[in-house]
Amino acid sequence: MCILVRYHLVPPSLVLLTLLLASTMGCIQSIACKPRIRRENIVVYEVSASIDQCPTVIEENSPIVLRYKTPYFRASAGIVMPPVPRNETWVVGWIQACTQMEFYNTYGDIGMSSWELPELREGRVKAISDSDGVSYPWYGNTTETVTLTGPTSKPSRLTVSMNDNFYPSVTWAVPISNSNTAMLSHITRDQSFITWLVAINSVTKERIVLQTVRWRMRVDIAVDPDMPLGSRASLVGRTHQEQPHILNYQEPIPSNALGRPNANDAQVLMWRPRRGAPLVVIPPK
Repeated sequence: MCILVRYHLVPPSLVLLTLLLASTMGCIQSIACKPRIRRENIVVYEVSASIDQCPTVIEENSPIVLRYKTPYFRASAGIVMPPVPRNETWVVGWIQACTQMEFYNTYGDIGMSSWELPELREGRVKAISDSDGVSYPWYGNTTETVTLTGPTSKPSRLTVSMNDNFYPSVTWAVPISNSNTAMLSHITRDQSFITWLVAINSVTKERIVLQTVRWRMRVDIAVDPDMPLGSRASLVGRTHQEQPHILNYQEPIPSNALGRPNANDAQVLMWRPRRGAPLVVIPPK
């Protein structure tokens, strides 16, 4: 079951009228007056954003790691783009960045491991790209984007969508130990994102932000390492996620959200013992 958050920017009944008007305007072109794509000429007739209303699923199938799978964040939008001029290419799609991350795995009174984004944690940047690592600045390049290459003689109606969730592995044993003894006692994760619907001119790099969505995913798992495998872990706290917020204003995209590194490459796994100096277990890529 999903609870869907919808934000109607333009009533669907006006979309057809917009198409007709834009098509008519697109025909009134001359060499002296080259049409230009502007924010007011782009129609976003529906944006939806939701997180599946189901709990995080814990998997205890492996004697080496615990795995958990969170519900999916999903976003979709319908857009009407005006005619694209000759020699121009526009890409419309989703860009996502991580703005906050706390990810701690506690091992009794020995210490904890933590996945960290150093630049974000130290306040040196406001956000880090959450691209797939290939399609910068886009979150992905399948359903997440649509490319329009000019000239096009009439408006283009398109839909872009994306989804995201967590499905990590956490070792039962202390990650820097040679022992296989289960010591994991708690998992805490709290991560925030901004997701933008954007149109970008591939030639001039002009960016038009069409919509901004903020969302957050939290995980809280208690673990009893002395219990048999399969019955050690359980969810604590809230079982369902807070629904995303579709903003009624547009937030600017920080430069770090547009290029390398992405969050997966920038993160580092630290071991922070109860006593002694912290140790880098996995450095950034």
